[in-house]
Parts: sequence; C-alpha cells; structure tokens
Amino acid sequence: IVVPTAALMRQWSRALQEFQREMTDVLSEMPEIGLRGGGRKDAPDRKYMIYVINSARYELARQILSDLEAGRKVFLIADECHHYTSGENQLIFEFLPHIKENAENFFSMGLSATLPSGEAKQYLNKVLGKCIYRYGIREALSAQTVCGYDVFHIELCFQKEERAEYEELTERIQFTYNSLLKKCPELRNTGRKELYDRLRMLAGNRKSAAAKDAALYLNLVLKRKKTVCLAKARTECAFKLLSLLDAGQKTIVFGERISQTDELFQMLQKRFPGKVGRYHSKMGNTANRNVLERFRNGEIRILLACKSMDEGVDVPDAAVGIILSGTSMQRQRIQRLGRIIRRSESKDRASVYYLHIAETSEDQYFLSEEDDTRVFELEYADGRFRQHIYDQAAEQMLSEAQLRGSSQAALAEIRRCMNRGSVRADWQMDGGAIERKIKEAKTVKEKNYWICMKKIKNIELKYMIC
Repeated sequence: IVVPTAALMRQWSRALQEFQREMTDVLSEMPEIGLRGGGRKDAPDRKYMIYVINSARYELARQILSDLEAGRKVFLIADECHHYTSGENQLIFEFLPHIKENAENFFSMGLSATLPSGEAKQYLNKVLGKCIYRYGIREALSAQTVCGYDVFHIELCFQKEERAEYEELTERIQFTYNSLLKKCPELRNTGRKELYDRLRMLAGNRKSAAAKDAALYLNLVLKRKKTVCLAKARTECAFKLLSLLDAGQKTIVFGERISQTDELFQMLQKRFPGKVGRYHSKMGNTANRNVLERFRNGEIRILLACKSMDEGVDVPDAAVGIILSGTSMQRQRIQRLGRIIRRSESKDRASVYYLHIAETSEDQYFLSEEDDTRVFELEYADGRFRQHIYDQAAEQMLSEAQLRGSSQAALAEIRRCMNRGSVRADWQMDGGAIERKIKEAKTVKEKNYWICMKKIKNIELKYMIC
C-alpha cells in the first residue's frame, strides 16, 4: 500500500489491525504489518507493507519485481493516487514493463477522492487502469457512510485600505493582461489553468517579448490573492464564530497561511486556554502527532490546521469545519469536507462554514445541495452575524416578549440565545427533536436556548404559511 503521508500510513495500519481482529476466527495467525516511512524501516518481507511515497520511490519497484519473480502474488494499492502522476513519484511504477512473465500474479487498484484530468488522468489509466467505480456524497449519505451536514456561506467585507489595495491590483492585472494580448493574442480564449501554464512558460523564456509582462501578471495575481486570503475580517469572524458555537463539539479550522493560523491561535488561546492546538508544517512531525492525539482524546477541542491536514487525517468525531479562505482546487474542497462529515456515534450532523470576501475574485463554495444538506447564507459585519429569515423571526420573538412586559434580564437572555442561534441550524430542527433538547438540557441557559429555538421555528413556520 502506497500513501502520501506518514499520518495516512498509520491510519492504514490501524485499519488493517482492526480487520485482522475481526478475522481472528478465519486467520490461523495474525500477519505482521510492515511500515516504511515516517521513521519506520521494517523489513519488506511482511504480508502487508505500507510505504510512504518518499520511501517507496526508490524501493517499491524493485521489491515488487523480487516478489513476483519468487512466485508470489502481489496486490498494489495506490492510495490518493493523484499524487503519483508526476516527477519522481512515477518511479513506483518502473516495474510494469518487466512483469510480462508474471503478469497473472500482479493486481493493482488506485484510490482517489478526486481523479485528475488531462495528461495526469491518461497516465493513471496507463499504470492502474481506467476508473471502475465511483462513490459520491449522495450515495454516501444514502448508505449513511457519512452524516448529514449543513453548509454556511459567510460573506465578509474588506477594511477600507484592503479594498483600495485590491482594486488597485485588479486594475494593474487588467492593464498587464491587455498588454499581453497585444503581444500574444492567442491567450484571449484560454481557460484559467491553461492561461497560467502558458504564462509561466512565457515568463521563463528570456527571448520572448512577453516575458516581462507574463512575470508581472503572475506576481500581481499572487499579491491580490494574498490580500484576499489575509483579510483582517477572516480571523475576527472565525474568533466570533467559535465563541458562539457549541462548546461541546470538536472543531477544525482550515487556513491557507501559517501566519494567519498562528494569529488566530493566539487570539483563541486567551478565550479558550488549553483547548486550542495548531497543526502545520512548521510545527514539526512530533508536535503535530501530539496535538492530533490530544484532539482525538478530547484534551483540546479546537484544532487550527493548514494544508498539511487536508488529507490523510482521520478524526471522525470532529463535527464543525471552518474554512478561513477559499480555494479554486476542487480536490482541496472535497478533502476538507471529508474531514468533517465522517460518521461518528458522537454526532448527529456536521456543520461546515465557508468564509469569503464580498465582491472579489475569490471562489465561493457553493456546493451542490444533496438530499440531506441545508445551505444558509450569512453576513458578518461590525461583530454581528446576519441571516435574513432567522433575524426576522428572532426580532418578532423579542418584540412579543417586550409587549408582554418581560424584564430587562429576560430580554437580555433572549438576545443571548438569539445571538448564539444566528450561526447554527438548530432552529431548523424537527419540533420533536427540539422538545427532546429542552427536556435533556442540563443547565438553565441551555434550556432557555432551546426554548428560544422552538419559538423561532414556530414563528418561521407562520411566515411560511402566510
């Protein structure tokens, strides 16, 4: 089994051990599992061998040939196979031209959440075969492999100086693009990915008259992306959001930049001391393993992560995901969603929050709505979340309480509950489920919250009937 990371190697190892325990009545003995990578260098003579790609590049092809020549059957599983289509990673398939005499003893399978297209897809078809099975979110929801989930799109605004910088960069990008078209008119109708590929080639060609403009265009696009990604509103919104969400749920915050992740970590440490951890490449392997274990066992409940956690990390009881900034990569979107919607006995539904800056080039995460998925549109400004339908029902509930002559303390408690509910989907729950929550509430504040959600739901239903 070949995997891209040591974390995924350990996950496969745990899964194989569990499989072996379930098969104890069938297996005469428990075969050893060998690991190569992440500091492990077990002898490659075990029935099951799991390789991290860095170790597999120069060892695996030779080992597979040796096993086949010895008359053994070999089953190769290339997990996250989209990683093995370029560069030195292709070396793991070097054995293929040399197995004709033993081809009947070789079997292979590739696994990927998102298969690549173009040349990369053609290469995988060549070394692993064509796609034979697809399993999407709709099927997973139907089979209850994953839990139902709610999607929240939260629209943010630039600060004044950020907006000015963004618009200036956009003007310069357009001006540079027009200059490029005069020199290279064939760029006019190309897609974004193809355009960037061509511009990189032009920028590297010193003899090209368009080299300077191509390099400038790419640099300006990167600067604009950084301006959008590091907008101050993102950390402010995430901090406020985490202050309102259920303190009993495990949350993963996905960031794009380590500096942004560290800034949010410092803010949250003051608000939730000892309950927040960081997971990114600059933390080191040992620190990352330790913080992940603390997250799994519940010692910490908020985990801030960068791209190093997009795939290969299994924490099924994480119920909330907050994506600090957008990405155009479908693979990254799906991988992050997959971290949150894994089924677990400790959660009924999951919630995924996508933060995006209004009126920018940033991709918004308008995911296709599945049968069991609800999508909510929110705005965040001036320290408040706004959700149109919810706000109307909540304000009517508050007005009715004022007309009844409720005390200032009671009105303040209603506002607290309304504020918490503004970033959740609790008011959309089935009436019977809300009643159960009211009965099961362990504190007065918790009971008050669910009573408010019941009232807001009833008001919303009146609006729908009207």
